[in-house]
Amino acid sequence: MYLNKVMLIGRLGVKPEIRYVKEDTPVATFRMATTEPYRTKEGERRENTEWHNIVAWRNLAKFCETYLDKGMLVYVEGRLQTRSWQGQDNATHYTTEILADTIRMMEPKSARDGQPLTQGASMPQPAEAQPFADQPAQSPVAAEPSAFQPAAEPEDDLPF
Repeated sequence: MYLNKVMLIGRLGVKPEIRYVKEDTPVATFRMATTEPYRTKEGERRENTEWHNIVAWRNLAKFCETYLDKGMLVYVEGRLQTRSWQGQDNATHYTTEILADTIRMMEPKSARDGQPLTQGASMPQPAEAQPFADQPAQSPVAAEPSAFQPAAEPEDDLPF
């Protein structure tokens, strides 16, 4: 049995770029940052940021074009893919991407703009692949904006 699965929560570095393959097949590409906070042995707080290349096809690409913007907090689920190509210098170049199956907005746009959520406000349902029919549908929006606060940082030092 094999498994190629990636799950990320992070912020978009740019607004998704949309292009069309064969005139009717949209593909969205964007970069996403994930940040991991930690403390040094001296107790200094540091962050490690990783950048990921995300690719979304068809209806998911249209969702990205319509609803996603730079700086938004999103959940991306998909699989890793590495591509290679020959450059003009005749060298082989490689890139690793995440082919998205699911993208969910983790915060409403109004929360990013500093406007409070109004009662009954909701976000559009994202386009996503549901691999299991018996999975319960989950709303990408929590009832309380405070649910989007990051988890508390662990107090103890790293084990190394």
